[in-house]
Order: sequence, then C-alpha cells, then structure tokens
Amino acid sequence: MERFSDLLDDLYFTNSNLAKEMILTQYLRATPDPDRGWALAAISGTLSFDLFKRNVIKSLMMERMDPVLFDMARDYVGEMSETVALAWPQSPDAVRLNRLPDLHEVIAEFQARDKAGIRDYLINLLDNMSPPQRWALLKLGTRGLRIGMSARTVKQTLAKMKDVEIDIIESVWHGLTPPYTELFAWIDGKADLPDMSDVVTFSPVMLAHPIDEEKDLPRITPQTHIAEWKWDGIRVQVSSTGKETKIFSRKGEDISGSFPDLAQAIDFRGVIDGELLVKPNGEIGSFNDLQQRLNKKKPGKSLMEKLPAHVIAYDIIEQDGVSQRALPLSQRRSALAELVATHENERIDMSEDLTFSDTDDLRNLRKQAAQTGGLIEGVMIKDLSSLYVSGRPKHAWYKWKRDPFLLDAVLMYARRGTGKRSSFYSDYTFGLWNDEGELLPIGKAYFGFTDEELKEIDNWIRRNKTQRFGPVQEVKKELVFEVAFDAAQISKRHKSGFALRFPRIHRIRWDKPANEADRLDALAALLGQ
Repeated sequence: MERFSDLLDDLYFTNSNLAKEMILTQYLRATPDPDRGWALAAISGTLSFDLFKRNVIKSLMMERMDPVLFDMARDYVGEMSETVALAWPQSPDAVRLNRLPDLHEVIAEFQARDKAGIRDYLINLLDNMSPPQRWALLKLGTRGLRIGMSARTVKQTLAKMKDVEIDIIESVWHGLTPPYTELFAWIDGKADLPDMSDVVTFSPVMLAHPIDEEKDLPRITPQTHIAEWKWDGIRVQVSSTGKETKIFSRKGEDISGSFPDLAQAIDFRGVIDGELLVKPNGEIGSFNDLQQRLNKKKPGKSLMEKLPAHVIAYDIIEQDGVSQRALPLSQRRSALAELVATHENERIDMSEDLTFSDTDDLRNLRKQAAQTGGLIEGVMIKDLSSLYVSGRPKHAWYKWKRDPFLLDAVLMYARRGTGKRSSFYSDYTFGLWNDEGELLPIGKAYFGFTDEELKEIDNWIRRNKTQRFGPVQEVKKELVFEVAFDAAQISKRHKSGFALRFPRIHRIRWDKPANEADRLDALAALLGQ
C-alpha cells in the first residue's frame, strides 16, 4: 500500500500528461505482479468491485467525531475521503502493524471478510496509515479515484512501454481482467500477445469532429458523403461471437446487464456500431425514457416490456471474425445493410441515409432535427471513403448538432463544489416562474462559466444568502442565468413538471431583473407542449 499511495500522490500533484506517463511507467516496471495490475485497474477504472461502502466510512467517522463538526469539515474540504484521511483519530487500542500490507494483500483480505470483518480491518489499516495512505485506501476501496489520468492515457503508457501502437493495447484490453498478468507477461517479453479470437471484446470507436460550416461544408457533396440523423441516445457497440453477446458503451463499459433483452436477441457473429434507444409503444422514446433502463443493472420483465431496447446501427466493425475497419464506409454500409436484412431483427434498424443535394438541404435537415422535441440532436455527415479509425480522424466524420435551447432562469440555490472548487459555490439550481408567480426549479448546472465568472458568482452568493439547508445555500431570487440545454422532458419527479437534458450556464445576466426571467410556459412552448 505504501508504494501505491506514493504513486497516487505523485500522479495527483503532477499536471503534465507526459510526466504522469513517466511516473506510471517507472512504477509498473519496478513493481511486481499482481500489485502493478491492481494499481493499473484502480487508475484506469476497471475494478469491478468495492472493497467497502462509503456509508461504512461515514459511520466510522460518526463514532469518532462530532457529526456537526465532521459535516462542517467535509463542507470545507469538499470531499469525504480527503476529510476522513485528514481527520481520522487513531483508536486508543490500535494494534500497530510491523508493515503495511501490499496492495494485493489488502484487496484479498477485504474480499475474504464478512461485513464485520471488513469494518475491523478498515479501522486497523486507517489507524496505521498516514493521511496520504488513508486517502489512497479510501479511494481504492470505493472506486472513487480521480487523479487526472484517463483510461486512454493509461493504455498509451502501456503502448509506449512495449513500443507498439495503442490500437494493439486496445485490441486486447477489454478481453482481459485485473490484475492483467497476461498483459504484463507480453509487455515484459515473456509471452505472446493474449489471444482474443474467442472472446467478446470491445473495439475502439471512431468519433466525429464538430463541423466548421465555413471550411467543411463546401467539400461535402452527395457523391462523397452521406448524412444520417444524430439520435439522442447513447453510443454503443454490439459485439457477438454467435454464442455470447455483449453491449458496450462508447468508453468500453459492459452494459449488457442493463439490456439483456437486446443481447438475447442478437443472432449474428460480428460487431456493429450504433445508437442505443428504447421504443415505448413501438416508437422511438426520449432520452428520459432510456435513462430508466440505464440505471437498472437487472431490469425487471415489466420494465423491459414497457421500454424495449433498440439499436439504430450505422456501421459494422467486424463480420464473421473478419475486421471491416480497413474498408471504406461505402463498403461497410453495404455489408451492414446485408447483415441487417439477413438477420431480420425487430431490435435493430439500419440508420437512414438522408437525401440531400447541396448545403441548403443539409441546413434544412438540421432545422428538422430541432423540431423533434429533442429526439434528434442534429445531423451526422460522413465521408464515404473513410476507414474505421479509432479516435477522431480529420475530415472523416462530422457532427452538426442543432443549436441548444436557451432560457433565462433565476438562481435559487447554490452548493459548494468539490476538489479545486471546494472553496466556491459552483453548483447551481435555477428555476422559472409559474402562472402564480412562484419560482419552481427546472435544473442544475455546474459548468459553462469561466474561473473569473465563478469568483463573481461566488461573491454574489455570499452577499445574498438567505436560508441554509445542510450543504445547500438558498439565495435571494435576484440573479438571472441564461441557461442552455439540449432537450427537456415532462417529469413527474420535478415540481415544475420538467427535466432538462445537459443544462449549462450560457451567460450570466447581471443586467436582467429576475421578474423578467422566463416562465414555465416558455419551456413548454419550446417542447411543443
């Protein structure tokens, strides 16, 4: 644990990605198996289990520290694990350890114990640790590690260690599990690259660039490009060996458990790329409908019948064990059309090729997307000659999203942020007026403003406080935000009756009186309600 704690400390306080890669490389080369594999899993976010729950940590602190004082300390620090790491009082009867156990020993010990044993072991470790070591343990145990190092940067580090392209790492990464002994045996030159031929695994996805209307539109013609709707679902990859099927998110997270109805319906061998949606009553549902499925790891039969999973497929990455990546999009689309037609499946449709003759037609398609009440986010435009390349290759795929909806809303409540924002009120709840002159909350946002604007808003909040509800500060209903959002849905869970999709602060309206902010009927009008 000492070496792991030192690694996290070094990574956390290092800003440069290149420097982070060097630190991680040194650790991985100097640390034996299986510790280095477990550390790699913790940093890349591939641990699939909690060693202990957050409420165990909180209950231990409530026994050792005045609850009001702890809440005040956590509010000031901005994060529970760091607060506990700094404030943990050593037990009077603490049993001193000759040495801290290694990382793999800690993981094995927690996994072998029952609830009471986990609690005792956690206390013993915390009693024998320094604050940085406690922080590392608590973050590891709850899978809450955030050190500014993405999973892709971790893979890039491994690729450089072996002097190969990152695609080689990506090709096996999702077929392996921690502590990655097979992977390190290959990196160390002691074994061949792990064989993934019979493993259902994730393939790195191809991404699009936002379109530059002035530079990009002139090169787009019906002969060189296709256009498709950009549906408001989630990007998925459906991967099947013919015997086993998995559904992966765009980041490679296995979400098959949430959509067993889709996985069970797949009867082909291959990998397709598409958009996951749900179809209540046989029609494409909203993202709000989809969210009801996303949050269910084991959905019930009634939920699956009410909101059946559906994929709009727009590309094929592999077919019958043969990669299609090196083929142009025109050929991949033909192969996809044949697969969808051959394996007729009510769960999968092929994305529609939208007809256009010139840029005016594309602009009209984008306008049509804005009239779907948020079901369609915009238009995708793809070069027919483009190969399927992971990452964001230039001039291959473009996304042309419709303009966001805008409303003037009134700040109602604020809450301090976490991490670097723990000293500032940076999380905002805002609302619109109803017909009775009552302000009702419609959403929350915590980005869209600059650091300087954050300081100005924070200063205003501190000068205009009213009531306090735990960590939430109510303010005078006087500050107006211009709020941008991608869509909104009818919601019975919110008093206003609406829920926003991706709300963010677009502009701070210091000049606008609160009584001139928008009303709920303006939001309803945007949705055609």
